[in-house]
Amino acid sequence: MSEWVDVAPVKDFAPGTVRTVQTEGTPIAVFNLNGRYYAIEDLCSHEAETLSDGEVAGEEIICPRHGAHFSILTGEALSPPAYEPVAAFPVQVEGGMVRVKDDRWG
Repeated sequence: MSEWVDVAPVKDFAPGTVRTVQTEGTPIAVFNLNGRYYAIEDLCSHEAETLSDGEVAGEEIICPRHGAHFSILTGEALSPPAYEPVAAFPVQVEGGMVRVKDDRWG
């Protein structure tokens, strides 16, 4: 079972920014959208590209390689060439720390 992984202190994680972490070999991008935190797998489902290097447009991240759009809130693929979603993960704030967990396996 996966454990919670510290991402960054809330005070150091400004709105409109993204932080990345690895948990059990999975790259995860954690976004601060106006004080609300969301996390998705940091790997485009179309071609293995790092999503966190892309442009944030509202509640979407745009893959820097081929321009596929993904929902930051759900991981849903919103435009070609990506058709498969990326995983979304739970995020919590505890003791002033933003934390994420890969809960897919238990």
